[in-house]
Amino acid sequence: MQNRSQKYKFMNENLNSNRIEEDDFNLNVDEHNYDNLINRLKQIRSTILLLEKKYFDKLNS
Repeated sequence: MQNRSQKYKFMNENLNSNRIEEDDFNLNVDEHNYDNLINRLKQIRSTILLLEKKYFDKLNS
């Protein structure tokens, strides 16, 4: 009976280890997605600023 409990304990430890690795992976993906979002927002901001400069005079005329 003890052999069986040791087996299940080992399996449980493996599952916990896999969950930790998966959580780490998810955090890395989230961080990468966040960085991509920030970069995209910076590009959008630059585009808006360029358009404002280009068309500001025409809009105020």
